[in-house]
Amino acid sequence: MPKLLRARAPRDAQEERQVRKLAGARHAPADWIQRARIVVLSWSGMRGPAIAERVGCHPETVRRRLRRFNAEGLDGLGDRPGSGRKARLTQAERSQIIALAKSTPPGRLRWRPWGEPEADDETGPAVWTLDALTAAARGQGIAVGRSQVRRILLAEGVRWRRTRSWSTSKDPGFAVKER
Repeated sequence: MPKLLRARAPRDAQEERQVRKLAGARHAPADWIQRARIVVLSWSGMRGPAIAERVGCHPETVRRRLRRFNAEGLDGLGDRPGSGRKARLTQAERSQIIALAKSTPPGRLRWRPWGEPEADDETGPAVWTLDALTAAARGQGIAVGRSQVRRILLAEGVRWRRTRSWSTSKDPGFAVKER
C-alpha cells in the first residue's frame, strides 16, 4: 500500500500566512500559486488524487511538490535553477557589442569643418563587418566569436551592415553628384 503523503505543518504563523496568501493571489507566478494551493489543500486534509483533480494536474506532480515543500519549505514552491550551459557573456558585454555596432567605424571617412575628408584611424575598418566587430570587441577585452556577435546583433535587431546607397553605380558613365 502506498504511503500517505501530506504537507508538513507550517513552521510558524508567518510561513502559513505566506503560503495561504500565495495560494489566493491573483498577481503572482501561476506555478507558485498552483503549488501553494496544493500545500493548502493538503493542510485542509485532502489526499493526493483529490488535490490533483481539484488543481488540474497529475497526482505525481502533487506528490513531488509536497515532498519538496516538506524538505525545503517556502523555497520548495519555486523552480530550481535551469540546467544547461550558462551564458558566457554578461548583459553589459552584450550591450558593449551592440553599442560598438551602432558606432561609426574608426576607418570611415568624415568630412571635417575645413572641407577635407579624414578618418579617425586610417588603418581601421571603413565599414563594420562581423570580423571587424569581433576584432574590436576582443580589443575591448570581450572574448567573443564571430558567430556569437552575429547572433547577438540578430537577436537585438541591430544592423551591422551599411545600407546601400543609391548614389553609387557600376555603370562607367555614372557621374557622382557633388556635395
